Amino acid sequence: MIEGVKIRKLRVIPDERGYLMEMLRSDWEEYEKFGQVYITAIYPGVVKGWHYHKLQTDHFVCVKGMAKVVLYDQREGSPTYGEVNEFFMGELNPILLKIPPGVLHGFKGLSQEMALIVNVPTELYNYEEPDEYRLPPHTDQIPYDWARKDG
Repeated sequence: MIEGVKIRKLRVIPDERGYLMEMLRSDWEEYEKFGQVYITAIYPGVVKGWHYHKLQTDHFVCVKGMAKVVLYDQREGSPTYGEVNEFFMGELNPILLKIPPGVLHGFKGLSQEMALIVNVPTELYNYEEPDEYRLPPHTDQIPYDWARKDG
């Protein structure tokens, strides 16, 4: 696993009314601080990525559908430099995924319907100077192919 990345299996508590699932608590080890909360939507088969932050830590939970989230450690000096991690998250695998600064990440919608990811980043979005750095989704700078792997 890439250095600094953490996963927590989330507990779904169902009853006759529906269910409840805690996504991030301030008493969990994954929690650092609160910046804001937002939701991002991914259409089926679409890839959103790559990007990274220099300051911000992300906390992803896929609350609808399924998504493949891929991380690439580009941090020079990291013990996991050059490593790629794949995570399949969503309704069939409810997890919290903590992504540290400097780790490139992207995601792909896997379900037949739109997938929704809630993010609780540690920083507020700065509209004048965004802490967001991008690469195209299909680049030879990252050793990853977004194509489905059949077999």
